[in-house]
Amino acid sequence: MSISKQEQRVSVWGAGSWGTALAMVLAKHGRMVDLIARNAETAQLLQQQRQNAKYLPDLMFPDSLQVVGQDAADLTDILAQSTATVLALPCAAAEVALEKLASGKQPIIAACKGINPKTLERVDELLIRFVGESRTCLLSGPSFAAEVAMAKPTAITLAAANHDFAHEVAMYFDDGNFRVYTSTDLVGVALGGALKNIIAIAAGITEGLDLGHNALAALVTRGIAEISRLTVACGGQPETMSGLSGLGDLLLTCTGSLSRNRQMGMALASGLDVKAARVQVGQVVEGEKTAAAAVQLAKLHKIEMPITHMVYAVLSGQTSPEKAVQALLSRPERQE
Repeated sequence: MSISKQEQRVSVWGAGSWGTALAMVLAKHGRMVDLIARNAETAQLLQQQRQNAKYLPDLMFPDSLQVVGQDAADLTDILAQSTATVLALPCAAAEVALEKLASGKQPIIAACKGINPKTLERVDELLIRFVGESRTCLLSGPSFAAEVAMAKPTAITLAAANHDFAHEVAMYFDDGNFRVYTSTDLVGVALGGALKNIIAIAAGITEGLDLGHNALAALVTRGIAEISRLTVACGGQPETMSGLSGLGDLLLTCTGSLSRNRQMGMALASGLDVKAARVQVGQVVEGEKTAAAAVQLAKLHKIEMPITHMVYAVLSGQTSPEKAVQALLSRPERQE
C-alpha cells in the first residue's frame, strides 16, 4: 500500500554528482531525504555549504535534504526508517552498502551502471543476490547529473520485475521536470545502461581523432546493434534497446560533453595512457571495467562485438586508438 509524501523518508547512498542530483529531485517538494556521503568530514562540509561544490557548484540543496556520513553512528536507524533507498555508488563499491541494506524491506533503486568483469554479474543480478527480486529496481536513461540538478527536462526509465511495483516506486520521483517511464525488463535496462559506456569511449576517440560526424553516426548505429545482440542473448527485450535506457542513453553519452566515458576516449585519442586519462577525467569511468566484462560475455554467448573488442584492446594497451579505427574500417564488408 502506498504512503503519503509526508510519511516518506528516502535515503540516497552516494554523494557524487549523480547521487546528489537524485537526492535534490527527491527532496524538491519537501520529502525528507538523507544523502549518505563517504565519511563524516564530507557530510559535514556538504551539510554546512548546502551544496556539492565539487560536482554541482552553486546548486543549493532543498531544505528537506540532509547529509550524513556512511560512518555515522545512526546510519542503521536512518536506513531502517527509509521507505526507499537509492544506490548511487560506483558498482565496485556497491556491495558494502548492499550488505547493510539486505535485512531491510524498502525498495532498493540502483542508479549505478556496469558489469563485474570477474563474475560477469549485472547490476540487477547484484541487487537480487543481496535484497531479492521483489525489492530490486533499476533507474537508467539519458541523464547528466548537472542538468537534473538544474531541473532541466529529463526522461528516464525505472525497471522492476513487477509492473505495479515499478509504477509505485516511480512515484517517488514526482517532479514535473523528471519524467519516469516504467519497464519490467531488468536485463535490458541493466545492459543498456552498462554497455553504452563502452561505445561512448569509442565516440570520444572518434571526436579526439577528428573523424567527423559521419563516423560518429555510424559508430552509434553499429554500437546499438552490438548492444542489442548481447542484450537479447542474455534474455533482455529488443524493444528496450530503442527506448530511453537503450538508444536514448547511448546518444547522450556518445555526444554530450559531460560524459565521463566520452572524455576518457578523447583523452586516449590525445595520446594519454589509461592511467593519465583517468586522472584527467577525475571521476570513475564505468566503461573501463564494463569493456572487459562485455568481451567475456560476447565470447560466452558467441556474439560479434567488434567495437567493444577494439575499445577493450585500446584500454588494455594492446593497440592504439588510430590502429583500432583502422582495424574496424578494414573489416570485410557484410550485410547490415
